[in-house]
Amino acid sequence: MGEKKRKEATEAEFIFGKKNYKWLFIGLAFIVIGFILMSGGGSDDPNVFDESIFHWRRIRLAPTLVLIGFGMQVYAILLNPNKDSKK
Repeated sequence: MGEKKRKEATEAEFIFGKKNYKWLFIGLAFIVIGFILMSGGGSDDPNVFDESIFHWRRIRLAPTLVLIGFGMQVYAILLNPNKDSKK
């Protein structure tokens, strides 16, 4: 009888809730989009210089998206899924 109660008391509980996973995937999407925007701009010929590597998308937008994505990851990890919004 005691073993049955102990098994019922120890239900499988996830560390993260639905809100945590939602923010994790949103942050991951921001990081992936940022790295995709950073890619490219190279030249096949090493003697030819390509100005597109200094485009604002690669210099400003993409790193900003990656940093926002990492910030969302930290927020998702620290978010308490059990906190009630109703007081």
